[in-house]
Amino acid sequence: MITFLHGRLVHALPTQATIDVGGVGYEVFIPLSSYDKLPAVGQPIEILTHLHVREDAQILYGFMGAPERDLFRLLVNHVSGIGPKLALAVLSGMSVNNFKAAVVNNDVVSLSKISGVGKKTAERMVLELKDRVGVAAAWEAASAAHAPTPEQEQANEAVLALIALGYKQIDAHKLVRDLQEREGAGKSAEELVKLALKKFATGR
Repeated sequence: MITFLHGRLVHALPTQATIDVGGVGYEVFIPLSSYDKLPAVGQPIEILTHLHVREDAQILYGFMGAPERDLFRLLVNHVSGIGPKLALAVLSGMSVNNFKAAVVNNDVVSLSKISGVGKKTAERMVLELKDRVGVAAAWEAASAAHAPTPEQEQANEAVLALIALGYKQIDAHKLVRDLQEREGAGKSAEELVKLALKKFATGR
């Protein structure tokens, strides 16, 4: 099992990265949350990995933090009907803390807004993860201790709203992040959505 890679970042896209480890290039599929944390191309990188073996391929998934990989494995191993691709979409559409809070609070509405996750899948995630012994209690404590900042909550709401309006998850995520950097972190989700829609309309 390949558990991490330590090398140099050669290439990066919102969905994948290439890491040079001793002259060997490893292609790693990543969620948007990890893409945000990547170093600049050419810089050293250490990334946690999960090796998924299929009959026709061996695929590496990469994560810049242990909580992301833990949630990815939890989804893939303990929720029926969720494979690696959908698990990455979950991590791309919602922060780990927000996801945990949604499960603890039975917030199916927020979960079902994630790209590729319908109402039935969201209900299944809540049911099957909350039924795991100790998960809900541990997550409730974690949610209280590491609650997302108001800025993160507003950004997440804005991204989910844009996805619901039909915009691509990657585009919505990048634009909301850029808007918060340029306009200031104090914008509400509604204000961020309005600004984003203007940017999409003008193409700038």
